[in-house]
Amino acid sequence: MKLLLTGFEPFGQNSANPTQHLVETLAARPPSPGVKLIARVLPVEYVNAEQQLQALIHAHRPDVILSLGLAESRAKISLERVALNLDDASLPDNAGELRQGTPICPEAPAAYFSTLPLDSLKIALENAEIPVHISNHAGAYLCNHIFYVARHEVESLGIPCGFVHMPQAKEFAPANENALPLDTLLRAVEICIQTLSD
Repeated sequence: MKLLLTGFEPFGQNSANPTQHLVETLAARPPSPGVKLIARVLPVEYVNAEQQLQALIHAHRPDVILSLGLAESRAKISLERVALNLDDASLPDNAGELRQGTPICPEAPAAYFSTLPLDSLKIALENAEIPVHISNHAGAYLCNHIFYVARHEVESLGIPCGFVHMPQAKEFAPANENALPLDTLLRAVEICIQTLSD
């Protein structure tokens, strides 16, 4: 199985993004049996991130796409169900671009559902005693943007694709009561990859 795994650079008030650490850590490790990992940390920039993601999809034609993002206000792993065709944030991206009420792809559907096996992922994480839930709102910032772009890009290719929001890591934000240890976040991603490869 060829799996495209993406995370993000830090943004806003976050001096570190755990998804960057997770992607870089997994990229540096020997691959799991039967898994070829294509790992990329995307910039928190609408245009640049979209272009990089599209190029990765068409260059590698992965069997599965799993994108990760930070939701520092959440205390659980969030398996995102829906990607909205909307950029609408109060925070500009790292290039200074602010998008409010802007369609991502004007001629495309209003939303796409994740095509990952969310119930199976949830059960696997629960069995490992990792806090997890299925979320129906991925926001309207870069995480939702990339989720939507990926789903739109692979709609005709039949590639399973989805997005997972991670809480902040305790190591990066000790005062954040919602944060989880990096080891827990890493184990969660490893379990997701293993479940997707089974």
